[in-house]
Amino acid sequence: MHRVLDPPGVLPQAAERLDTRRDLWPDEVCIRVERLNLDAASFRQLEQAHRVAGHSDGAALRAAVLDIVRSRGKMHNPVTGSGGMLVGTVEEVGPDSVLGLSVGDRIATLVSLSLTPLVIEDDLAGWDGRSEQVPCDGYAILFGRSIATRLPADLPPALSLAVFDVCGAPALTARVVGGYQAPTVCVVGAAGKSGSLSCAAARDAGAGRVIGVVPVGREAESLRAAGLADEVVIADARDPVALSGAVARAGGPADVTVVCVDVPGCEGGAILATAAGGTVVFFSMATSFSAAALGAEGLAADVTMLVGNGYTPGHAELALRLLRSYDGVDQLLRARL
Repeated sequence: MHRVLDPPGVLPQAAERLDTRRDLWPDEVCIRVERLNLDAASFRQLEQAHRVAGHSDGAALRAAVLDIVRSRGKMHNPVTGSGGMLVGTVEEVGPDSVLGLSVGDRIATLVSLSLTPLVIEDDLAGWDGRSEQVPCDGYAILFGRSIATRLPADLPPALSLAVFDVCGAPALTARVVGGYQAPTVCVVGAAGKSGSLSCAAARDAGAGRVIGVVPVGREAESLRAAGLADEVVIADARDPVALSGAVARAGGPADVTVVCVDVPGCEGGAILATAAGGTVVFFSMATSFSAAALGAEGLAADVTMLVGNGYTPGHAELALRLLRSYDGVDQLLRARL
């Protein structure tokens, strides 16, 4: 909280503005940043907000990201409330740091950019504004209570960044699925980063059936080729009746539904697609949690709803194991890159 400038008394994620001074407090770590990864919901919102004649304006999007970081001292999208994470090299370690990092370590942060003090020093000159991954030169500050992991030597940094960006999703999916006896699991947005890893995690944790939901035929073909789902269905997750009907025809309703899409309006469909007594896990930052809670009440739906907070102990290690164990996950993530 010592870096919160406005308003006083709030935690860094809720702050409007952070102090980005380079001088470290004793438990802080300074990272030389080489790449940002904007979370999917944030990137989609920014990309749609900066379109000209139906096409994304990369220069305008780049300017928007720079403005957010300069004005707030962090990459905290004011519309979605989300940020992303980063890859970089440890440049300085405070004497009281408990993160176990050393100068020269190449690391990925496992905490959101929405609470990470960040300074961009190259005006994002190497980014065309058309990808979630943003080449960048600057520095970021990690607190004593932050989380970071060293980059694996056997993987390209861009692939590691993609995995670590969503590693909370498969970890919580595995925990929830493991509490059932061979459940039917539905993953909405199954061909994306968090979706593909969640499919693998569900299967790894003992799911009896995995239903993958995607919006278009191209993604359905990719997911079938990856072999991560027993059934692949095409449905608009924003249409509750269409989604629940598609899941039912594929063997649902689901005992566990995992929502990994980056568009708003998917709460009702996820609830309808889930059996009484089942669990819905929301991992999308586009989720309206009031809509989910009130929607379930209005449908008299007896389901447990969980918010994926991005951290489960051992989540980074699990995600890397799934990537290495399931060729389909590696295939889908590399295709996205």
